[in-house]
Amino acid sequence: MSSAFTVTPMTLDHLDEVHAIEKRSFSTPWSRKSIREEITRENAYYFTALDNESGAVAGYAGMWHIVNEGHINNVAVDEPYRKRGVGSLLMDALFETGRRLEMMGITLEVRVGNRAAMALYHKYGFKAEGFRKNYYADTKEDAVIMWFYY
Repeated sequence: MSSAFTVTPMTLDHLDEVHAIEKRSFSTPWSRKSIREEITRENAYYFTALDNESGAVAGYAGMWHIVNEGHINNVAVDEPYRKRGVGSLLMDALFETGRRLEMMGITLEVRVGNRAAMALYHKYGFKAEGFRKNYYADTKEDAVIMWFYY
């Protein structure tokens, strides 16, 4: 199943495809410029999952390394590739990066209504540890703050 995809560090060559997935995946997507700035930050680690057959970007994920923890900023899988293990491959890359950099844990925020994402994060051992009221500007939806500790 997952051998159909290869996870690689995101490069500027992936920018157009990643931005297209971003726009299809989120109600308030990051701009192309913001994504470019993110993937060139010194303390940021971004990955793409590439379809081995077509070479297309199937999904992407990224996090910041802040002091001794990771903060996941985005995980998105393009619609045709969902439920095929792409999200898990991307999470594996983030977790491996955290272990390699000796992070004490990884945190993220997720919309309270995003059950699919929360199920993926629970699978990896994340626990809900708080809420951010009205965190998402577009819908005023609350965010669940989740943590994983190594």
